[in-house]
Amino acid sequence: MSEIGAPGRGISRRQFLAATGSAGLLATAGCTTVSSPSASVVDTAPNSTRAPSDLPSTGRPEVVNLDERGHEVTIKSVMAHHAIHPGETMGGPVDLPVVWAFQADDGTPSVPGPILRTTEGNDLKITLDNSEMEVPHTLHFHGVRKTWENDGVPTTTGITVMPGESHTYDIPANVPGTHLYHCHYQTPMHMDMGMYGILRVDPEGYEEADKEYFMTAKEWDTRLSRQHGGEDVSYDLTGRTADAFTFNGKSAPATFHPETGSPVIVESGDTVRVHWVNAGFMSHPLHVHNHRFRVVEKDGSPMPEALQFDQDVVNVAPAERYTVEFEADADPGIYLMHCHKVDHVRNGSSYPGGMLNAVVYREAMDTELFRTVMDYAGYEA
Repeated sequence: MSEIGAPGRGISRRQFLAATGSAGLLATAGCTTVSSPSASVVDTAPNSTRAPSDLPSTGRPEVVNLDERGHEVTIKSVMAHHAIHPGETMGGPVDLPVVWAFQADDGTPSVPGPILRTTEGNDLKITLDNSEMEVPHTLHFHGVRKTWENDGVPTTTGITVMPGESHTYDIPANVPGTHLYHCHYQTPMHMDMGMYGILRVDPEGYEEADKEYFMTAKEWDTRLSRQHGGEDVSYDLTGRTADAFTFNGKSAPATFHPETGSPVIVESGDTVRVHWVNAGFMSHPLHVHNHRFRVVEKDGSPMPEALQFDQDVVNVAPAERYTVEFEADADPGIYLMHCHKVDHVRNGSSYPGGMLNAVVYREAMDTELFRTVMDYAGYEA
């Protein structure tokens, strides 16, 4: 049964529809008056040519349980189209006409790539299939300790997965925690084209929280993707300027979409655990409204209990991973989760947007305010 909300362990679509009153959502969809966009992120030049129309569209990042598949997976690199925010509300649309996405086996390509989940002590065989790309790639995994040749850096290992080739990495799941993986060939460009994801290694005897979600922060200079899509723009790494800001590849209000976005859906009394990863090049101070969380893991290391103090902002630097935990003990409602560099909460010059998400109580879903939020997100039951 399909799940709703951010990737992880949330509620099912059936539970979501029961909580919202699906008839109400259907009745109000498309009826809310919204403001006109104040800016357009993608201003296509008249003589530009768009990306090939046959590119597949990205989907929601898939959680791949490697323990259920013999600890093996093939990660394919593919070209795709990625809609950061497809609607016209809140400064949209925001679009990446061409991305280099990862897909697990024959699944749907996604940005971020699939969330690879396993248990401590397993030996993983992760094959990078580069048969469909015209650019070399590699895979580098943070956190876990592996042999030199499996480090994924072409210049120091001598291993580059060329176009048309495949290569299998032997990755031991020997460091529990939440880790980043990404392409390490021409790293700045390839990560900015979408080649990153999460490796989650659960410690032996791990007990999941009532609700457990994965959330990757990333800022973008969309000129790189638009240049690959044929638009008459110029991108240079030394002049990189972020103009799009995402959680799990989406900007608000698309982040609120329950099936393609990443709302953190909770019920009163839940223990909630969120794995935050920064796959961008800038630091992002992440803040949750009306809740106090504790950092329980940092870069795969359990946080000593004496350091698990209550807080509501943690600064996540590039490549850092924080697992935070909180109790869903607030007045049931809709509470923002966002980067507190508030200029990152925008789409173009239109505020709000960008790196903005929400903690949504199931008890608040059957309300007019929630239906309005769903209308902004473009959701129809």
